[in-house]
Amino acid sequence: MKCKTVGLVINPCAGKNLEKLPDILAVLSAAGWSTDTTVKEFGGHALELAKDSAKSGHDLVIAYGGDGTLNQVVNGVMAAGDRDTIVGVIPGGTANVWAREIGLPSDPLKSALLLVNSDSRRVDLGHVQEVTGEAHDRHRHGPLSSGGRDYFLLMAGLGLDAAVMRYVSTPIKKQFGRVAVVLSAIKQLLFRTHKTFLIEIRSSDDGKASGVLWSGRAIQVVVGNTRHYGGEIAEATPDAYLDDGMLDVCVITAGNALTTFQQFFDTLVSRRNAGGSSEHFRGAHFWITVPASVNLQLDGSLAKRSARSGATATYRFDAVPRALRMAVPCNYDDKLFEDGAGKRRALMHREERERRDHD
Repeated sequence: MKCKTVGLVINPCAGKNLEKLPDILAVLSAAGWSTDTTVKEFGGHALELAKDSAKSGHDLVIAYGGDGTLNQVVNGVMAAGDRDTIVGVIPGGTANVWAREIGLPSDPLKSALLLVNSDSRRVDLGHVQEVTGEAHDRHRHGPLSSGGRDYFLLMAGLGLDAAVMRYVSTPIKKQFGRVAVVLSAIKQLLFRTHKTFLIEIRSSDDGKASGVLWSGRAIQVVVGNTRHYGGEIAEATPDAYLDDGMLDVCVITAGNALTTFQQFFDTLVSRRNAGGSSEHFRGAHFWITVPASVNLQLDGSLAKRSARSGATATYRFDAVPRALRMAVPCNYDDKLFEDGAGKRRALMHREERERRDHD
């Protein structure tokens, strides 16, 4: 991957990501890249830093942190409006699902070595808007009140996972990592802190909500752009691709306390729901209505939403085809690309022509 200037957005994570920074910068320098470093100082800061980095003309913006940091960098680059900027990642967070998806090791230095030997690949993104009026009114929807975090690279979640992220202790998460998240999930399930809720999924026709695809009670809804959920062990949307212009939906349906726990465990640990009690949909555009109390997460981070007085909340989800250029290691097996390795070379040649024409 040919780059000249790089913006490195660092989530310090209590200082641990700064320890390996000199070695990482040495790797990037050896590749001939000129790197400008910025450090996240407060919530939402990484988005601003990434936006500024893309607007200042950096060829590549790297998120050095977890999936939450990567989500902010993705949204910052999209907000900058330059479709030629590439986004890369060096894993350094509690969860690094995207890094696992594309075969990056957890060690930041090893990931940096693979990053400099990557391809630029165009990928789809998911986009979510919160409807502020009736679900059938195409003109009354707007962005989330989440500091511009309306895009997701991995997946969005409504229900249990967002509740888990809301109540997990940040200090415990920093100290114990994913163990803290697992404990919070067990508490939500076994002690019934999180209850099932009514959901309605509708198709989208010319920007308006249309026919009902499914309605009923659920404990979790996953809208996937990729496959893995919460790490290597879970594939909530196992048929998703990054280049098919579609989003995949998994609804984990409701039952009593024991069967609900089993359904959730089967879907997230056994990769597919063994009991057949989950629902799956695929579409480029659709609407989801849930109680207003149900939380929303994007790429593993809780999304802040607009203040509302109604009993329900409606979200419009859209797939945005080929929205962003992502750095993907050259040795990646193309599992998440529908075109597959056979068409990969043609894509690379087209990207190269686009860069030459732009230059």
